[in-house]
Amino acid sequence: MEKAIIGGTGVYDAGDGYSKKVKTKYGEVELDILNIDGEEIIFLPRHGKGHSVPPHLINYRANMMALREIGVKYIYSTAAVGSCNDKYEPGDVVVIKDFLDFTKSRPVTFFEGGDESVKHVDMSDPYCRNLREKFYATAKEQGLSIKGDAVYVCTEGPRFETAQEINMFKKMGGDVVGMTSVPEVVLAKELGMCYATVGIISNWCTGVKEEITLHDIQGTIEKNKEKITDIFIKIFQQELHQSNCNCNNAIIEL
Repeated sequence: MEKAIIGGTGVYDAGDGYSKKVKTKYGEVELDILNIDGEEIIFLPRHGKGHSVPPHLINYRANMMALREIGVKYIYSTAAVGSCNDKYEPGDVVVIKDFLDFTKSRPVTFFEGGDESVKHVDMSDPYCRNLREKFYATAKEQGLSIKGDAVYVCTEGPRFETAQEINMFKKMGGDVVGMTSVPEVVLAKELGMCYATVGIISNWCTGVKEEITLHDIQGTIEKNKEKITDIFIKIFQQELHQSNCNCNNAIIEL
C-alpha cells in the first residue's frame, strides 16, 4: 500500500474498502483503505471523519508515521485555503509549490536528538516535483483548470488571520493561507515520502476583498474536491518512481 490521499473525503463509496488502525509511538491512527480497480489507496481524513479535530490539535506525527509504517511512499493532499493574491479567486485550484511557516505550538519534526545523530532536511523542493508535474498533466487531460503555483502560508489557527497579518504575508510573497500544510509537508520529507498539495481557494483572506463568508466555504470546496480526488486516483493507477525526485534523499546528517 504505497499511495495515500490526505483530506480526500467525499469518495469513500468509490470502491470496496475497510478500516485499519495503525499504532505508532505518537498515537493510534485509523486509515480507510479502498480497492479501486485493483489499486489499494489509503484515505486519511486530516481532521477526523467527523471533522472534529481543529488544525492546531491534529496529531500530525502520528498521521504521517502511520502512513509510513503501512508502506506509503506517495501522498497527495487537498487543502482549503484563503487567497491573498488577486490572481487567485474563490473557486480556483492551485498547486502548492512552497510554504511560509507561522505555526507556533505544534510538534514539527521527528528529529529530536537523543541517541540519534543531528539531522537536517533539505527543503529546496518541499512539495514533490514529480507529483506536482503529474497533477498538472493529468488535470489538463481531465479538463480541470489549474490557476497556477502558489506559496502557502501556514498559520496556527483555529482563528482566522487579521488584515494586518495578511498584508504582511502578501509582502513576504505568500499567495494562499491555511492552517494544516505544516508540519505535514516537513514530516513527509523526513520520512522519505513524496508529498504534494493541491489547494482549493475557498474565500478571500481577511481585508483583501470582502469579509470572510463562512457559509460559502463548504460549497466552494465541494465543487472541486471530488474532481481533484479523481485525478489523484488516476495518477496513482500509473507507475510511480521515487528516482524522479529527491524526496527520499533529503536528510542531511552531521
